[in-house]
Amino acid sequence: MGVGADVGPDDWPRTEAEAVAVQERLRESADLVGPGPDPDQVRTVAGVDVAYADGGELVAAAVVLDAATLTVVDESVHVGRARFPYVPGLLAFRELPSVVAALRGLSRHPRPDVVVCDGYGVAHPRRAGLAVHLGVLTGIACFGVAKTPFLFDYDEPGQQRGAWAPLTMDGEQVGRALRTQDGVKPVFVSVGSGIGLDNAAALTLRLAPAYRQPETTRRADDLARQRLAERSG
Repeated sequence: MGVGADVGPDDWPRTEAEAVAVQERLRESADLVGPGPDPDQVRTVAGVDVAYADGGELVAAAVVLDAATLTVVDESVHVGRARFPYVPGLLAFRELPSVVAALRGLSRHPRPDVVVCDGYGVAHPRRAGLAVHLGVLTGIACFGVAKTPFLFDYDEPGQQRGAWAPLTMDGEQVGRALRTQDGVKPVFVSVGSGIGLDNAAALTLRLAPAYRQPETTRRADDLARQRLAERSG
């Protein structure tokens, strides 16, 4: 699979070794240098999420919000099947084809300024979580906001909204544990490609005015689960 190419069944990794090789190429192509979009200049932001059904079927949802009002301006759903087994550290290869298809199904132009994943970016053993893959393949600034800690170390941030503590792996900072609401559990922010950590964390706070998770994730999760329920019902 060439970087930036269509994600199709003929060139998708079939083995763990092939997936790791692709992951390493994507990591090397990620833009981790510039600060990326300033939150005050972001007009639209997309959230993506995946819901699983029995038998390997999955529903990927992409929802675009107006960054100022957090209202939904576009949405898309893609129903597919996981073509790669569950392997820790390679979860992106189960979800990515359907997530990319959902993003391509969006009708709004121009494309969203930023994509937020329910998962990780460089906070990953090979510094290549879903947000890295998606940012490189789409060319859109992308970062991850995860709900649960992974293989990194961190101290609890302060209890007030906006408090944060660094996530570290092997002594390297790979993200932030960020408190989005007073006294609630933190979320875990890590960049994917095309946006710096300061801007990713600031945008996460703007997207989470009332709940722990950003509205991008909440809306995409709701849409994916709703469509999955409709198919099951």
